[in-house]
Amino acid sequence: MTVAGRLSTLDRFLPVWIAAAMVTGLLAGRWIPGLNTGLSAVQVDGISLPIALGLLVMMYPVLAKVRYDRLGTVTRDRRLLWPSLVLNWLIGPALMFALAWLLLPDLPEYRTGLIIVGLARCIAMVIIWNDLACGDREAAAVLVALNSVFQVLAFGVLGWFYLSVLPGWLGLPQAGLAVSGWQIAQSVLIFLGIPLVAGYLTRRLGERAGGRAWYESRFLPKIGPAALFGLLFTIVILFALQGDQITARPLDVVRIAVPLLVYFGLMWAGSYAFGKAVGLSYERTTTLAFTAAGNNFELAIAVAIATFGAASGQALAGVVGPLIEVPVLVALVYVSLALRRRFVSSPHDRVEEMS
Repeated sequence: MTVAGRLSTLDRFLPVWIAAAMVTGLLAGRWIPGLNTGLSAVQVDGISLPIALGLLVMMYPVLAKVRYDRLGTVTRDRRLLWPSLVLNWLIGPALMFALAWLLLPDLPEYRTGLIIVGLARCIAMVIIWNDLACGDREAAAVLVALNSVFQVLAFGVLGWFYLSVLPGWLGLPQAGLAVSGWQIAQSVLIFLGIPLVAGYLTRRLGERAGGRAWYESRFLPKIGPAALFGLLFTIVILFALQGDQITARPLDVVRIAVPLLVYFGLMWAGSYAFGKAVGLSYERTTTLAFTAAGNNFELAIAVAIATFGAASGQALAGVVGPLIEVPVLVALVYVSLALRRRFVSSPHDRVEEMS
C-alpha cells in the first residue's frame, strides 16, 4: 500500500488544508481592517491567547495517546537521549548562527531574528509532526520535556553567547537580548505543562474507567481529529497576525527563507541519518529527526517582539520561521513515511510496540 493509502482522508490531504490555512490567515490579516490589532490585543503577559488555545487543542489529543507507563524504555535509551541534547543545544544553535551570518551578512536585524529562532527548541508543534510520521510518542514526550528544562536553563545564556560573546570573539558586530527566565518558563508551562497534565490524566482516568482496549480503540479516535483542527486554527491566527508584514515585504521574506530552508533540511536529514547509523528503530529515528529540526516559534516571536518591537526585522524573521517550517516539515512527514520500509524492526521493537 502507498504512503498516502495508509493515511486517513483528513491526513491524506494535510498539505492542502495547511496551504489553505496559511493563505486564509495571510489574506485575512491583509484585508480585514483591524484584525491583526484585535488579535494582538487578546494576550496575557505577551502570550497570545488565540495561539495558546490553538496549540493546547493541537497538543492535547497527541499527549493523551502517550503510554506513560512506557516512558522508562525511552529514558534508558542513551542512543536517543544524548544525541538529542547535542543536536538541539549544541549543533542546532551553532548551525543557525553560521547560516545567518553566511547568508544574511548585510541584514543585521533579520540575522539576529534567525539566531533567536535557532535558540528556541521546539516543545509544541513537533508533537504533531512526529505523530503524523508515526514516530515514537513516548520518546517524543520525553525529548520535548528535556528540551523544556534546557530551554528554561539555557535560552538566556545561549542568547548572550551567540549574540554578544561569540561575535565579539570573531570580530563581528554584537547584539543584545533581553529575556527573563520567567518569560521562558511561562512559555514552557503553558504550551507543554497544561496539555501534558491533561493528556496524562485523561489516559489514567480513561483506562481506569474502560480499560486500555476501550480507551485506544474507542475514545482516542473520537478526540484525535482535534489535533489537526487545532493546528489549522493556530496557522490561521499566526499568519493573520503578521499577514501585513509578510505580504508587504516579499523580497525580505525570500532572503530570510533561504537560511531557514537550509537549516531545516540539514537538521532533519543529519539527525535521521545519525539515528539510522546507530541502529535506532524507525519510530525513534523519526522522533529524533523531528525534535531536532523543529523550533519553538511562539517563544522566538515573543522574545523578538519584547526585545526589539513588533515592527522590527527581528520579529519578522521570527514570523517567517513557521511560514517556512510548517510546509517543510509537512513534506518531511511524507519523506519519513516513504523511508519507513528501509528499516527492519527488531524483535525487541515489535514486542515494545505490542505492549
